[in-house]
Amino acid sequence: MILTDVIIIGAGIAAHSVACRLCDRGKKVIILTKSNKHDCNSTLAQGGISVALREDDSYMSHYEDTLSAGCGLNDKEATMTLVKEAPGIIREFIESGMNFDKNADGSLSFGREAAHKLARVIHAGGDRTGLKVMEQLYKNLGDRAEIRENEPVIDLIVKDGEAVGVITRDKDGNFNTYCAPYIVLAAGGIGNLFPGTSNDATITGDSIALAYRSGAELKNLEFIQFHPTLLTINGKNFGLISEAVRGDGGILVNEKGERIMEGVHPLKDLAPRDVVSRAVYSHTQKGENIYLDISGISGFRSRFPNVSEICESNGVDIDKNLIPVAPGAHFHMGGVKALPTGETTLPGLYAVGEAACTNVHGANRLASNSLLEGLVFGRLTADNIADSDRHMRTAQYTMPTVKMNVPLPSKKDIAKVMMKCVGIVRTEKSLLEGIEYFESFMPDKKGFVSINPMLCTDEELEIYNMLTAGWLIAKAAYNRKESFGAHYMENRLN
Repeated sequence: MILTDVIIIGAGIAAHSVACRLCDRGKKVIILTKSNKHDCNSTLAQGGISVALREDDSYMSHYEDTLSAGCGLNDKEATMTLVKEAPGIIREFIESGMNFDKNADGSLSFGREAAHKLARVIHAGGDRTGLKVMEQLYKNLGDRAEIRENEPVIDLIVKDGEAVGVITRDKDGNFNTYCAPYIVLAAGGIGNLFPGTSNDATITGDSIALAYRSGAELKNLEFIQFHPTLLTINGKNFGLISEAVRGDGGILVNEKGERIMEGVHPLKDLAPRDVVSRAVYSHTQKGENIYLDISGISGFRSRFPNVSEICESNGVDIDKNLIPVAPGAHFHMGGVKALPTGETTLPGLYAVGEAACTNVHGANRLASNSLLEGLVFGRLTADNIADSDRHMRTAQYTMPTVKMNVPLPSKKDIAKVMMKCVGIVRTEKSLLEGIEYFESFMPDKKGFVSINPMLCTDEELEIYNMLTAGWLIAKAAYNRKESFGAHYMENRLN
């Protein structure tokens, strides 16, 4: 049994934000990740960080835009905390060594993205913001925390209604027990439950599955944001085309060169992501190809080096000014119900980043609020933990006796079902079909309970987590009776 002050599950921006602050405050931290620390959504993030740092901007304006994008479903107090704390925390991050892109006069450069009233998004390395932020966090953390890579968490250990530890399996096949007064769930969202996604390949709904099996409450699982512009060739996704491209003048067009967002929304190509995604999706469902016309953007390669590299490495000549795109799963507004300070409904368990649902994003996340959430709520969660006085409790993991009684599907099979039944446009019939599909894999026909890991490979446990998350999302979507934000139901009114 390995004892520590804090266990963090995940290795992205939220996990590292928590770890840096806890180490600043003298806590012993162990980070557990199922792959290596670089395999996370944060390193792939092309967009920037939205923050009210301009003289003509304010946190109230940022607050209003966040509520508007979230269709007013946002928790207002949590949203106010996010935008109000953001300027100070970002300034401190800059003081720690983080370099954001600047204008010729040395001032911060601000870009505009969808549903923002003005340009308030800061970037680093053009469209390599996530990678640059993570590189700085790695420097800030140094070797102060122990990072255990290639060691997936199988289950949380719960004793007397409290989370007290985790059970893992390392790369040598050994089962390890970790106990701590504080367990932070920061393992990201659900992107790979769908066939096309901007997410890292490791993002398979593990946070939801772990929390569900431990008894923690989940919230807003039906709200899944599809990014409207993933590089898509012959139906296959090859990476994200940042929303900043449309912010700089990129225009969505059909094969005839006609603007597809004309007359759809007052903000046209910079409408909220759910609106743009549905518009693109409706055209692709008719067999049309949709393109991002970048002819109006000067110096595209220097402005978007990562996008340029993704396009050209996949045979798209950006000098022709047309990038083929289609929507893909991008961000999960739902997750483990949590406060901005990390507490969940299960004592001892904290959740932060995309794994958490603080309801700060409402029904649809405002562009570039995700990296911000990881930094801000990561800081608040760490301070909350450091100021608390939970005592160490230990417990061994009891190996479950339940085993799978039917063959598991492939990841591709799950993704096809999710897109068909719980995708961009949903119906009651499709959701019921999805629920029935997932329930056919329940080992005891009552729920996705813990199964014996000794009888499963790591990939099979990952697939089991995907089935668990898919079922929970489909049920949440079916139970949401109104069409709302990123949860779009045909034949249902708001």
